[in-house]
Amino acid sequence: MSDPAPRAGKGGLVASAAAAVRAYIGENGLKVGDNLPSEGSFAAEVGVSRPVMREAFHTLSALKVIDVGNGRRARVGAIDGSVMASSISHAVSTSQVSLADVWEVRRTLELQTAELAATRRSEEQADAILKAAHALSISRDEHSRTRSDTEFHQTIALASGNQLFYQIVRSFEQMMAIAIPKAWLGRKTEAEQSETLELHQAVARAIANKEPVSAREAMDAHFARSIGNLFKQDAV
Repeated sequence: MSDPAPRAGKGGLVASAAAAVRAYIGENGLKVGDNLPSEGSFAAEVGVSRPVMREAFHTLSALKVIDVGNGRRARVGAIDGSVMASSISHAVSTSQVSLADVWEVRRTLELQTAELAATRRSEEQADAILKAAHALSISRDEHSRTRSDTEFHQTIALASGNQLFYQIVRSFEQMMAIAIPKAWLGRKTEAEQSETLELHQAVARAIANKEPVSAREAMDAHFARSIGNLFKQDAV
């Protein structure tokens, strides 16, 4: 078995090289999509080997800090909720946080996004939210229902005008793919299903009508019902 010390040393070099790239981006005021110097240039500047620099680039690419593509120079990456999604999913699967914890955070965020969307949304976004609520009402299978429900919440977050809200809501997508069908299984009667659809439509209407207080209240009622259905099943 090889000595672990070289690996630890390399890890430290990779971390330092990655930090140098981050520092370069900040110090030079680079924005999303701006080109970065080559791996070779960074390696020479930082004083590490090209394999170490390549690994640093791969690490930053996985974190979406940079965008690396075949045949072109690396670019500054855009914020991406998938990084948070992976971390949250890992935390849930390893029991560091519970699904109830996640839904508590999501509820807090989405009350705010609904309220902000009612104030800041564009006409196109209002139409998209109404269309997502309608698509949910006519969905007849699990896949289309989950897609429409996810689009509904993400479009509201985008309409809030806060990109960070949008990316955080996006980060819940993996768990929504599991939770949405599960929650719908708890709505066994036609009346229960109709109530849920009406709650979505109430949120959409309030946002379209620019009624922030009503949008927040409708979203709160939606979460109260959805969370109740979801965790009632877990208790059975």
